[in-house]
Amino acid sequence: MGEHHPEPGRCAGRAPRRTAEGRVKTTDVPRYTPDWLELRESADAAARSPELIEELRPRLSGPPLVIHDLGCGTGSMGRWLAPRLSGPQLWILHDRDPDLLDRAALRMPRAAGDGSRITIATARGDLARLTASTLDGASLVTASALLDVLTAEEVDGIAAACAAAQCPALLALSVVGRVEITPADPLDAEIAEAFNAHQRRGSLVGPDAMAVASETFARYGATVRTHASPWTLGAERAALTAEWLRGWVGAAVEHRPELAGRAEAYLRRRLAIAATGALRVVVHHRDLLALPASRTMGAAA
Repeated sequence: MGEHHPEPGRCAGRAPRRTAEGRVKTTDVPRYTPDWLELRESADAAARSPELIEELRPRLSGPPLVIHDLGCGTGSMGRWLAPRLSGPQLWILHDRDPDLLDRAALRMPRAAGDGSRITIATARGDLARLTASTLDGASLVTASALLDVLTAEEVDGIAAACAAAQCPALLALSVVGRVEITPADPLDAEIAEAFNAHQRRGSLVGPDAMAVASETFARYGATVRTHASPWTLGAERAALTAEWLRGWVGAAVEHRPELAGRAEAYLRRRLAIAATGALRVVVHHRDLLALPASRTMGAAA
């Protein structure tokens, strides 16, 4: 889980290499730094689509609701969604980083919107191992800021597992490759193009995530709905705005090193404007809801 930007962060006892996905690389698996995930949480919460929850609600089977949160990070999706649902819930948090799993489990709410009990379980592992048997009895699969850091094959695996388990999927906050920055700068478009190319490295779907996921879930018979979920950044989220800028530019330069000199000057200009509170950034995302072709109806949440 996490947006695609380099960020400060260190793993205990090691000097990590920063990546352009909000992760640090150590000798182990890539890890998203909790600082970045926590910095972006309020912007994520403000952006996610409550409209898709209303479409989802009648298709949820339970009680209890059994919800699998893929790539849960620090658990921000659960903290946002669980209080918006009613009835007892079992949240199964999936991540390959045990430290993030521990943080998420500790910080999940223990009561639903109507006061019903929420129970938490964790599952460490790679999404490539997700199968219909993993989702046996699931009411919902959910994730946030995940699709665009997957390959088309990994998206297919999630869609296939959901289809076989007859389980809806609510997948929030996928970037779509469009950023609006006010005031404009002559280098905006070139940085954006290099950033988007960086997001497609190594066969990742990147800004094509919505198109790929929509087609893939539909191919497995699901009805797909999407809804805009943009970040709006400015003076009210100054720290996130500055960190997003550093990451956005850093990823562009990682993809096109020849941009380095101009990009450094660009970043200084942008950060100076941001420091005055005059910079406004809209980072466009979309949320996706995939409803299976058929499922036995249970009690609605």
